[in-house]
Amino acid sequence: MPEIVSVDRRSPAERAGIKPGDWLLDIDGHQINDVLDYNFRITERKITVRCHRGPDILTFVIRKDRYADLGLNFSDYLMDKQRRCSNKCIFCFIDQNPCGMRESVYFKDDDSRMSFLSGSYVTLTNMTDADLDRICQMHLSPINVSVHTTDPELRVKMMGNPRAALIMGQLKKLAGAGIKLHCQIVCCRNINDGEALEKTMSDLAALYPAVESCGIVPCGLTKYRAGLPYIEPFDTESSAGLVRQVEAFADRMYSEHGEHVFFVGDEAYVKAALPLPPPGYYEGFPMIEDGIGGMASLEEEVVSVLKCLSEDERRTVRDVSIATGEAAFEFIKRLTETVKEAVPGLRCWVYPVRNDFYGGGVTVAGLITGGDIIAQLRGKELGDELLLPAVALRFERDRFLDDMTPDDISRELGVMVSFAENSGDNFVGRLLGRG
Repeated sequence: MPEIVSVDRRSPAERAGIKPGDWLLDIDGHQINDVLDYNFRITERKITVRCHRGPDILTFVIRKDRYADLGLNFSDYLMDKQRRCSNKCIFCFIDQNPCGMRESVYFKDDDSRMSFLSGSYVTLTNMTDADLDRICQMHLSPINVSVHTTDPELRVKMMGNPRAALIMGQLKKLAGAGIKLHCQIVCCRNINDGEALEKTMSDLAALYPAVESCGIVPCGLTKYRAGLPYIEPFDTESSAGLVRQVEAFADRMYSEHGEHVFFVGDEAYVKAALPLPPPGYYEGFPMIEDGIGGMASLEEEVVSVLKCLSEDERRTVRDVSIATGEAAFEFIKRLTETVKEAVPGLRCWVYPVRNDFYGGGVTVAGLITGGDIIAQLRGKELGDELLLPAVALRFERDRFLDDMTPDDISRELGVMVSFAENSGDNFVGRLLGRG
């Protein structure tokens, strides 16, 4: 039973007489367990709310605009504890973190509510039939699902959970209820690639159009894998094979349905030394937050922004530097040269940051750390400002994974530090010193 910690002024709840400190019992006779129950039950124009106030149970009849919020605020966003992952995946990145990091780094989230609310991926292994029924009843769509493989025996082996075998039945139930599915496959070399991957894509394709997209990304491997199963890293040849296999399947989907549906992470193209598909291939970039299509999108936006530069902007004179992960280095360097052609007074140094913190198998920009940036850029030409990828600060408290702050980097390197988003306007703007 969630506690009401505050009530918005002049809200329907305040006008009805609900007060901070009341405990929400039910809405229209339905018990409220979490934020999904709450949001689903407050959509009517007239609702009856029952609350505990001390020993008393009070009833409030509230009339409001149909989709207006009641104005109640709770101590926790979910109104319930966030569900932990019950799996022991052989590729889990959290298990590959070193000891001594802040506690939140080690939290394994596998909460279907967060999939609907914030787009995180869930495995469905900790969901009961009642949980699935609720998703279908409330039509909570879309849901992002970490599939990895549809082979029951292989999925159990990879995820260390016997409930992992239920995946196809769960997906079919959701698809049958009209729930849209965005799927992800973390691909482990010689485990769920090759024939196993072909079967997984075929099984998911059979659920089209409920399965709207599926991203295939190579698993990330750090140097902290003591006690974990051996997974062979993808090299240039195997990465190229992965790209070609998925592209061939996606081309067949396009021929049959007019949509590719299946996409490979940008990192695989870089590792394979293959050109990225054109922006139109990604069909609106449905999986850009998962590292799929981000490079193509950024390049397209940068070219568009450069066409609209004012004469004053083209006359900008400025010295600036950029640091990024090894995977994006050549791409960012080439993109920067494109900007410099349009702005001749711009001087820019681009540096790759080797991920010594996690080891050479981790090359993405989002996981570079402050310590590696400082160690590798000390004494380098940095100009008037150092630009870093904003995704490296996606963790709480505006800190890098090693708990260093932008101020630490600025102080150690003696340069102003700023962050560039994955958008053409922001990237060009930061280079030119605006925004």
